[in-house]
Amino acid sequence: MAPGMARFTGKVALITGGAGGIGRAAAVRFASEGARVVLVDLAATNLRQSVAAVEKVDGEVLAVEADVTRMADVEKYAEAAVKRFGGVDVFFNNAGVLGALKPLVDYPEETFDRVIAVNVKAVWLGMKVVTPLLRARGGGAIVNTASIAGLRGSPNIIAYTASKHAVVGMTRAASLELARHSIRVNAVCPAPIETPMARELDAAINRERLTATIPMRRYGAPEEVAALVAFLASPDATYITGGIYTVDGGAMA
Repeated sequence: MAPGMARFTGKVALITGGAGGIGRAAAVRFASEGARVVLVDLAATNLRQSVAAVEKVDGEVLAVEADVTRMADVEKYAEAAVKRFGGVDVFFNNAGVLGALKPLVDYPEETFDRVIAVNVKAVWLGMKVVTPLLRARGGGAIVNTASIAGLRGSPNIIAYTASKHAVVGMTRAASLELARHSIRVNAVCPAPIETPMARELDAAINRERLTATIPMRRYGAPEEVAALVAFLASPDATYITGGIYTVDGGAMA
């Protein structure tokens, strides 16, 4: 980040999955650039840690415990943002789960349903509820978290792969609908990032095997994803919408 950069002064950034690694890094990045931040998650302990990380950079932050798969909870976090900060300018629609690592014939139905609920339904619900708030501000930016698994086939994570392909499709469709309202919609597609989700992968798949598929031969850092998210949400990206951006160490090259 360039010294003195404050692209989000006076803006409000709403982040789902705020207790996780990417959500926390994005919260710190937005706050460091002047935004007031609303963090949404169900993991109360980790959410408090994210709040502390934002406060450490002197950011103003509100935490909301909510189930992003339930309309009432989505409305609750949106209303909380308006009540505390007056509105929303940036929506980082980031909550997601990996699910099981099993062949498709062994994949549990209840797990499949949960992954689709968190990774697809919640992304749609978030855009549905937050879009009117962005319109009320005269426009804004939505960044959805997809994955390189949404750009190719990946064995043994059938639900996750399907869900992230859906996020890519919803991002493109929403960008076409919302451009006339001055709302830009883009998606980021990370490779494995150093987060608890990556450790779930490590438990099932050898890390060396995974990193061998990445030209840069390492997992990404949450801050590297946050930097791309901040760019896409910023005034530096005013002519960018409907884009699907990898942050993957060259994995999809």
